[in-house]
Amino acid sequence: MNEIHISPSGDDTAPGTPERPVATLHHARDLARKLDGPATVILHEGTHTLGSSLELTEADAETTYQGRGEVVVSGGRRITGWRELDGVWRAEVGDLDTRHLTVGGHRATRASIDAIPGNVTKTETGYVTDSIEPQQWTGQADIEFVYTGVYPWTEARCPVAAVSGDDRSTTITMAQPAFGWATDLYNSVVPWEEVEFHGLGLPTRVENAAAFLTEPGTFTLDRTEPGRHVLLYRPRPGEHPEHTTAVASVLETLVKATGTRDLTFRGITFADATWLHPSGPEGFLHYHGTDFYAGGTIEKVVFGEDAWVTVPKDTKTVPAGLVFADTTHATVVDCRFTALGATALEFAAGTGALVRGNVFENVSGSGVAIGGSRGTRVENNWIHHVGLDYPGCPGIAVTDGHDTTIAHNQVNDIPHCGIVVGPGEGAKLLRNLTVRTLSKLADGGGIRVSGPQGTSHADGALVQGNVITDTITPYNFGLYTDYGAAWVTVEGNVVRRGDNTAILLTSPPLEHVVFRGNVWDADPVGAAEPPEGVTLEDNTTLTDPDALDARTADMTARAGLEPGYTHLLNR
Repeated sequence: MNEIHISPSGDDTAPGTPERPVATLHHARDLARKLDGPATVILHEGTHTLGSSLELTEADAETTYQGRGEVVVSGGRRITGWRELDGVWRAEVGDLDTRHLTVGGHRATRASIDAIPGNVTKTETGYVTDSIEPQQWTGQADIEFVYTGVYPWTEARCPVAAVSGDDRSTTITMAQPAFGWATDLYNSVVPWEEVEFHGLGLPTRVENAAAFLTEPGTFTLDRTEPGRHVLLYRPRPGEHPEHTTAVASVLETLVKATGTRDLTFRGITFADATWLHPSGPEGFLHYHGTDFYAGGTIEKVVFGEDAWVTVPKDTKTVPAGLVFADTTHATVVDCRFTALGATALEFAAGTGALVRGNVFENVSGSGVAIGGSRGTRVENNWIHHVGLDYPGCPGIAVTDGHDTTIAHNQVNDIPHCGIVVGPGEGAKLLRNLTVRTLSKLADGGGIRVSGPQGTSHADGALVQGNVITDTITPYNFGLYTDYGAAWVTVEGNVVRRGDNTAILLTSPPLEHVVFRGNVWDADPVGAAEPPEGVTLEDNTTLTDPDALDARTADMTARAGLEPGYTHLLNR
């Protein structure tokens, strides 16, 4: 059998046998390439720390990376040398740059306050406040303003450039081009909802200054002195600097596979990746889903009388810690994705990928992102507590997918949409369970399908047997066919406890959308007079919760993880 063994205590001069394993994934990859036929790289128990991204190519066809025991592949760096002062740990970390820290196995959050102190006025270049408190903030160029709900579905981030002032007021100058771009990007008027946006307003949160370190489990990174960065952390009860492991995420990409065939990852935890782009002068100007604005043409879209919104013509996509690009039959099974600073797993183009039996948690962006792929299957995964830093990112995001199947996943505790399918062909969303979606942002759903989905019902989208429970914030639609969705069959789903169950009136309008045999606790918006492009057949509205639960017990039991995968909920 063609096996290469690797251990954290191995030696790269060893042959890679069970008794004499190699030490690094890069060397194991190189040895596997020299073997004739399929190869298996067996990762022995422990943490395998990557010094650089693991790049895989056509030369790595028919290779399986198999974990044995508790295996972690980490892009992080362990932080030592802490000194404690006034209840705060301090460590000099050289030129380390990161946005993510894990301490004692728990995510540490960046220290923050809720708002700029004082009476604040927005200016063309930032803000003025009558408080002098911001002048005492240290590491001013590392401070970041967060804007939740700049559009209802959006949270933006913009760095501070400088803070100055006198004994009466403080001037905060924001980083460019981010602040200027945001003024161009975020503009909308919706008269009937009394909604109007013009650029960034006041921030809803201010992050990353030592003065904000008041809550246990929070940290800051001060990069004031180049090459002598300082990491500060306020510990949780029971943590000790000499006995508690702290890991800062360093790498942005753990694994990138390009053009490979029959590549498999099984039984591995992937952890400790960061994403540094939002710390730069462009900030993070989120637009929708996994897309953000990084300059270029802004367009005005009119969708009603005196109603309009500005949108970017071109966007970039939040990157992933593991990327599969133009691969054939890539397989990711029985893995765990955690402490990742952007999206966890991405499939860009490619054919025949399988994502099964994995857990995605503690992720800053989406769990799984699929773009331009064919025949991808995402099934029996547990995706929860993702979108932690970029809450507009859905649990599962599909863009330009062809014959994509999303089946029997449980997606819960998501700040915006659970599952999103954009324009494509042949998508099948079958028996998924979404719970507690839209916990932070609005205008979304447990499941959202938008744009044309094919050319007929035969090659269109099928949304069948899903259970959508508890879409939380106001202004949401549990089961959301949106923005010109066409050739979609929505059949046999359950929707309960949402702001709205569904909506039939969108702009652009729905075309060739059939709602059949669904059970929900309220009529969809527009059900009294369905538009021409929508067909309603044999749907049931039950406003009594007990009656709804009784009527849908079997449907609910069949949604979410299948019996062979419910053990994932105990991980």
